[in-house]
Amino acid sequence: MAVHHSALRYRQTDAQSRTPLELVVMLYDGAIGAIAQARQAMERGDIRSRSACVARALAIVSELQSTLDMHAGGEIAESLDRLYGFVSGRLIEASARKNLQALDEASRVLGTLRDGWSQAAASR
Repeated sequence: MAVHHSALRYRQTDAQSRTPLELVVMLYDGAIGAIAQARQAMERGDIRSRSACVARALAIVSELQSTLDMHAGGEIAESLDRLYGFVSGRLIEASARKNLQALDEASRVLGTLRDGWSQAAASR
């Protein structure tokens, strides 16, 4: 239990020391990682794990989507909103129909977005 508590404290400290752009990249990493785990679970036929991993990815995408400032963000926020909606739809499709291609599509979109945010964070 102490190891788990120490790891949690480290992650909290790590997150608190990040810039907002770095935090966004961390969220993308979490969603992409959850999708990769969902894919592995789907390949093994582990329904419970697949569902949990897809749910985690959906929660992260929902969090990213909910932080969009549609008024101030203009076209960029609108485009991101549509992409997050697409990714969520693909994740739901993947889970409901055991569709690996849908998982891969969701991961590719998030990977592209992540790379853009990562470049933005590095240039600051």
